[in-house]
Amino acid sequence: MKLKQTIAITVIGALFYFSSQAIAADARQHTTEAIKHAEDAQIHGKAGHSKALLDHAQESLTHAKAAEKESAEAHQHITESIKHLEEAIAHAKQDHAEEATKHTVEALKHLRQSVAE
Repeated sequence: MKLKQTIAITVIGALFYFSSQAIAADARQHTTEAIKHAEDAQIHGKAGHSKALLDHAQESLTHAKAAEKESAEAHQHITESIKHLEEAIAHAKQDHAEEATKHTVEALKHLRQSVAE
């Protein structure tokens, strides 16, 4: 019984780690694209190309908003998953498998939502 709980907690920890890495990568990708388009907008602006500046600035804004959204929503779900994982661990230590499982299910739900959004 203890071995199963230890394995479950280890798997959940691994899921949490890899989920957070995926979220960070998505946010970084949008941030990188936002920077690239903002730099292009700056170059075109200095050359007096208003239309090209507008196009790149709009694309930069789209990516910046996406990065902001992914980071904020992911952070909220990860925070909730941490609370449930801590509760799961506390209940598992008291040999309350049913209650620990309930918290594990909630933690997984939030971790999956953090990746999906």
